[in-house]
Amino acid sequence: MNKTFYAKTAVAGVGIRQFRRASAPMSEQQALTHAIVDACEDAGLAPADVDGFVTYGDDKNEPARLMSALGTKELNWSMAVLGGGGGGIAGAFADAAAAIISGQAKAVVIFRALVQDMSGRLSAAVMAHHLNRHMVAAGIVAPAQVCAMRAQRLFEYHGVPESTAEEFLKACYYHGSHNPDAIAYQTAFDHDAYAGSRLIAEPFRLFDCSRENDGAGALLLVSAEHARNLAKPPVYLLGATQGTGKGWGDLLDNDEDYASAGFATVARRLWEQTDLTPADIDVAQIYENFSAQGVASLIDHGFCTYENVAEFVRFENLIAPGGGLPVNTHGGNTAQGFIHGIGMAIEAVRCLRGESANPVPDARTCLLAGGPAAPTVSSAIFGNSGIIG
Repeated sequence: MNKTFYAKTAVAGVGIRQFRRASAPMSEQQALTHAIVDACEDAGLAPADVDGFVTYGDDKNEPARLMSALGTKELNWSMAVLGGGGGGIAGAFADAAAAIISGQAKAVVIFRALVQDMSGRLSAAVMAHHLNRHMVAAGIVAPAQVCAMRAQRLFEYHGVPESTAEEFLKACYYHGSHNPDAIAYQTAFDHDAYAGSRLIAEPFRLFDCSRENDGAGALLLVSAEHARNLAKPPVYLLGATQGTGKGWGDLLDNDEDYASAGFATVARRLWEQTDLTPADIDVAQIYENFSAQGVASLIDHGFCTYENVAEFVRFENLIAPGGGLPVNTHGGNTAQGFIHGIGMAIEAVRCLRGESANPVPDARTCLLAGGPAAPTVSSAIFGNSGIIG
């Protein structure tokens, strides 16, 4: 057991500005600045006191260029998780915690911003990581095609019912329909709507795919001691792991476990690092770039197996407040909104503060799983005072 990260740092503030794609009323840098200031106000910390920044997924906002707008006194830490797109989101917390624990920074913002009229389509950045010339020559030109082939393997070879993907989405849309900030707020979602949507890449239909938004999100991480003196209840980082195992990687597309979401080694190390098990997790934010990869992520993290997945991935089991493991309680990337997944980390914090639009009673722990099926992936576990004591 290695509890290097366990409850030594905590998220003290969150901020997000989300807009429909191509409708942001401000520049990407302005959206990010607002999100960071919002996170600092949430925590009760002056933005000028932030001295570190970590991002992921090809974000183009260099921290030094934010300093004048934020009034930054000193920039002591600047880092980005390389590769993996949304797979790096939880790894960003590991990098920020490492800076604080090692004394190199005191207040680090984890952020992701995306205003596509300025930084280009997200799909183009993702394709740069996922697709090589061999794949393009074979007609594979979009992330949906890559993940669709893996989904077919999941369904046809491993015998996972296709209905699990729909059950997962129903839970996301149920939560989104109750969240005033979600794109799916008050939107009905049923089998007819799902089955009637157009095919994107078989077996994926439109609703199986996350759809992009403009905006920015930011989370302020400080030491646990510092967080206890700020405005909001601390949400502690209990553990975070990133990477990939041998035989995994869609640049080869010849993986030993082709249907996997790529979390085998990352999840194993996360449980070892925290001394927790899937049974200790009360709620989960499972990054779903595509529905089947959300299901595969649950399998990889040990919540269920190929054999019993249909028993676990049921709508009733995945929704708040009564499900065994409520997932994506804000609606997820598919129903809440998709700024490259940063909203999922923010929801993990809000859920453990009791601020979610879909509360999970007595929740003490929340798993955050990064973008599945990416070349590198990452996961983290957060906890509140209920588990720390």
